Parts: sequence; C-alpha cells; structure tokens
Amino acid sequence: MRKPLIVDLDEAPASPAEAPPVTDLPDYDAPPQGRAMQIAARLAARPSSRLSRFFWQAAGALVSFLASVAAWRFVEGLFASNPLLGWLATVLFAAFLLAAVLIALRELAAFARLGRLDKVHREVSEAAQADDLARARKVVDHLAGLYARRPEMDWPRRNLTDRAPEQLDTETLLTLAETELMTPLDAAARLEIEAAARTVATVTALVPLALADVFTALTANLRMIRRVAEIYGGRAGTLGALRLARTVMTHLVATGAVAAGDDLIETVTGGHLFAKLSRRFGEGVVNGALTARVGVAAIEVCRPMPFRALQKPRVTNLTGRALTGLFGKGKPAGEESL
Repeated sequence: MRKPLIVDLDEAPASPAEAPPVTDLPDYDAPPQGRAMQIAARLAARPSSRLSRFFWQAAGALVSFLASVAAWRFVEGLFASNPLLGWLATVLFAAFLLAAVLIALRELAAFARLGRLDKVHREVSEAAQADDLARARKVVDHLAGLYARRPEMDWPRRNLTDRAPEQLDTETLLTLAETELMTPLDAAARLEIEAAARTVATVTALVPLALADVFTALTANLRMIRRVAEIYGGRAGTLGALRLARTVMTHLVATGAVAAGDDLIETVTGGHLFAKLSRRFGEGVVNGALTARVGVAAIEVCRPMPFRALQKPRVTNLTGRALTGLFGKGKPAGEESL
C-alpha cells in the first residue's frame, strides 16, 4: 500500500477571505445602456480613410477592367464559333449595361433630390431671417413644387395656393406653408419612427442571439432614415440613403446623443416592473428610445422647412406610442427632446 505524498510548505496557505474579488462578471445592477444602438450608430458613422477608399476604388477599377476584357473575349469567341450565340450574348450584355446606366442615373437623381431639400431648407431660413415677402412667396412655390406629383398632397397644396395670396407678411406665409404641407408629412414620418423603434425594441428583448440586436438596429435605422427622406420628397437611392444615414449618425455620435440612453428607461416606462425585472426588456426600451432619437434627427435633416409653427417630435412621446402594449403600459415620467 502506497503512502500519501506529504509536501512541506514554507509559508502558511492564503485564506479564502484574502482572495481578490472576481471582476469579470457582468454588472447586473447597472442601468441599460442601449448597447445595440450605440454599436450600430458607431458602425454607421465610422468614417473611411483615404487609403481604404483608394484601395477599394483601385480594386473596383481592376475588377471592372478584367471583367470587361473577359466578356469581350467571351463574346468574340462566340462570334467565331457560332455567330447566332455571339449576337445573343451581345444583346444580353447590352441589356446589362443599359440597366447599369439606369441605376447610375437613378442614384444621381436621388442625390439631386436630397440636394434640392437642402436648398429649399436654406432658402426658407434665409427668407425668414431677411423678412422678405417676395422671396418667401418664391420659396413657398418651390416648396409646393416638391409635392406636385404626389396625389395625397393635392389637398394641402390646393389650400396653400388658395390662401397664400391673402398673407401679407413673411412669418404668416411661412407658418401657413408649414402648417398645410408639413403636418401630414410629419405624421407619416412619426409612424415610420414608431415602427422602427418597435422593431428594434422587440428584437432586443425577445431574441437572445448574439449580435442579432445590433444587426436589427442597424438595418431598421437605415430603412427608417430612407423612408423619412422619401416622405419629405428626397427619395434616396442606395448610395444616397447610406450617405444620409452616415450624416445623421455622425451628428448623433458627435453630440453624444446615442450615449445618453441609460436615463431613458425610467422616463419612457415610468419605472415599469418589467423593465426592472428583465434587463433585456430594459435594453429593448432604451434601444427603441435611441431609435426614436435617430428618427427625430433624420426628420431635422430631411425636412425642407425648419420647425417654426409646428412642434418638433419628442423622443418620449414617440417611444411611448411605439411600445404601448409591447412591454405594458406605463405613464411617462417626463418629456425629453433630442
């Protein structure tokens, strides 16, 4: 029978009470921070370096050149072997090039529409600041022209056209234009923001998959920004929507608006029991509130008139309506704007 191995220690062993505390456990007592929205905002607002842009431009040019040469040789080989197949390939490539040109023209038109919104917004501000009635009437005509091809705006445009000649000062005329034209558009934009906030909050609270909330927050916010631009007359293409989203997110990240989500949980839910018992519900509410905050910023960027007569949407109001019935009803404890 073997004897036990006995090791003599030079010093007395440390007591368990002297062991250092574990510091890598998650802080469950910390308030929700809206992690998914903060990550999504930083990803959307991350600027690309000149070197990376040069790399991708050079890579795109090289790939396009190689694809063009390969296509030319392929069609040339078909003509040599079978002229009928060569002509068929030529027609197909011509159709592809036509589609590419049309897509490029659509993107250019989208950038032009966004630029037109910026121009009208600037003209409205300048006319109001100069208190020039003649310039204000011209600006109002430009503003009404943005929605000339939208049937749902015929009634507001007709009311504006009938009542505009009666207005004898700049402020009243601009107030009339904002009330008639922007009221239905603001209501539609609010619905889009509420839908996006509800989607982000639901996925954050109910889907436990890693990075699913970040992906949902990013895609929902990009779609929301694009829809808000379309509502105000700046139907953005893919590149225009990405550029617009980067503008909105960069502004919010620079001002710290997406990092101030931990104080929204009590304001939005009124201290609701679900938000206190479930951290994921709390994260969902904060991510939804931050999505609403991004939506308000998108309205300010895309709206062709600054808020003067009408009230700017508030984050707590939007989030409260978006999450009503989702996490239970709660009284808003206060109002918070962007």
